[in-house]
Amino acid sequence: HVLRFLSWSCCLPVPSERLCVEMADVMAAEGWRDAGYEFVCIDDCWMAPTRDEHGRLQADPKRFPSGIRKLADYVHSKGLKLGIYSDVGNKTCAGFPGSYNHYDLDAQTFASWGVDLLKFDGCNSGTLELLAEGYRHMSLALNKTGRSIVYSCEWPFYLRPVQQPNYTEIKQYCNHWRNFYDVYDSWRSIKSILDWTALHQDSIVKIAGPGGWNDPDMASIFVFLSQLVIGNFGLSWDQAVTQMAMWAIMAAPLFMSNDLRHISPEAKWLLQNKEVIAINQDPLGKQGYQITKDKNFELWERPLSGHAYAVAVLNHQEIGGPQNFTFSLTFLGNGLACNPACSVRQILPASRDWGLYNWVSSLSVEVNPTGTVLLKV
Repeated sequence: HVLRFLSWSCCLPVPSERLCVEMADVMAAEGWRDAGYEFVCIDDCWMAPTRDEHGRLQADPKRFPSGIRKLADYVHSKGLKLGIYSDVGNKTCAGFPGSYNHYDLDAQTFASWGVDLLKFDGCNSGTLELLAEGYRHMSLALNKTGRSIVYSCEWPFYLRPVQQPNYTEIKQYCNHWRNFYDVYDSWRSIKSILDWTALHQDSIVKIAGPGGWNDPDMASIFVFLSQLVIGNFGLSWDQAVTQMAMWAIMAAPLFMSNDLRHISPEAKWLLQNKEVIAINQDPLGKQGYQITKDKNFELWERPLSGHAYAVAVLNHQEIGGPQNFTFSLTFLGNGLACNPACSVRQILPASRDWGLYNWVSSLSVEVNPTGTVLLKV
């Protein structure tokens, strides 16, 4: 596995020790860890309003009475890893102490607590120069601790309103980076992320690969939603299938923000689908891209290891019934994906084998409104 950034985000409605412990228990007991979701991530609002007498960050004593070190020990005892949140500026987005002028100390603190991932936000950072310097500095500070800590940056998101991000530099310092607005529990939000990704794919797809990944969106601390909003209330079943399929195509880190204690069996099946996760985690590490758009339909592909391809057919129409989209297999892999022949397997919305095809064959795919059919060729 080359991503392994499959996690649950601990922020419903505010992060607490009890919530993180309960979710770690559920992740270990109900198959989430075994499916690959290995991080329990604490979002903003975990800190006390001030640093301690030594200048170190400290957890809110009411919501994290045992402290982060003991929570990390508990999470590790379940075979999981702990993620935490901080900010490159002098305050976090919610107004708690940021890491500005404390990068080395905070990195050392996180390492001493046994933290395994840092989500580093970009609020209150001042100038773009200070923003960039802060992200570089924290990357080096984390490495100096000697502990392996995944570094999740929001650097390009805060640059984009003013200048084009230098993704080559960002990948030097970060393991994944947020590109677009917070995702919400709505089809409009999912659609806007996919539209943005397709519009910018020429600049972002080529940089993704082992060690560094495009993160299409990130959590909003005010709506408490993160990447995978499947299992909440705003998406239809077809839209949930679309999000899972397209995040796999985009090689996106999979971060859930939902209540695993009360998730539906259908949402659990989708989020734990091993064939979809295998596509998301494919060791070749190439990000997928849109190859054609025809009226309401989009055709996407993602090169996979073993000369395979993941293919997604997305139907943007929001009314009416299922519609058929027909395309030639010569569209795929610059004509090489099915040359001279290939097998086709449907992964979503349900798994079934479609059989063998030759390279001049056409596929006709029936797709529900706002739904996606995910294939492996």
